[in-house]
Amino acid sequence: MRFVEEVTSTLLVNGRAHQLGLEPRVTLVDALRDRLGLTGTKKGCDRGECGACTVHVAGRRVLACMTLAVMVDGEPITTIEGMADGNSLHPVQEAFLRRDAFQCGFCTPGQVMSASACIAEGHAGSAAEIKEWMSGNLCRCAAYPQILAAVQEAGTTAAEASR
Repeated sequence: MRFVEEVTSTLLVNGRAHQLGLEPRVTLVDALRDRLGLTGTKKGCDRGECGACTVHVAGRRVLACMTLAVMVDGEPITTIEGMADGNSLHPVQEAFLRRDAFQCGFCTPGQVMSASACIAEGHAGSAAEIKEWMSGNLCRCAAYPQILAAVQEAGTTAAEASR
């Protein structure tokens, strides 16, 4: 039986550096959940089809189940646990609460991460645009109308704040 040698990686998660010994085949979602205890990032399909594992790496959204942890060594990673500012929720989190944009809550972290990126990328100008750019995030409970309303609300708030 052969064992894969671990490599040392530094994951910069939510503003904190974590040095980990990881096998090169460990996915980012597994490193976050199993090694760092950050269980907000959900492991859904494990094939990049549902978006439940969406996180931000260097400001861009990525599917953590399709990203090897060693690939993001030294890059800033933001998970759902890092979205709030202390006790103040991120505007997208607030909009999700106001619009009741979740039911079971399983997909919510990935939806919030994708929605905040969608807004930051400038893809929240219309309902059609939001639907297109959020299409990689699935909701088994079909809370899509509320999710769309939350993204529109947060997008409008962000646009007004930038004026």
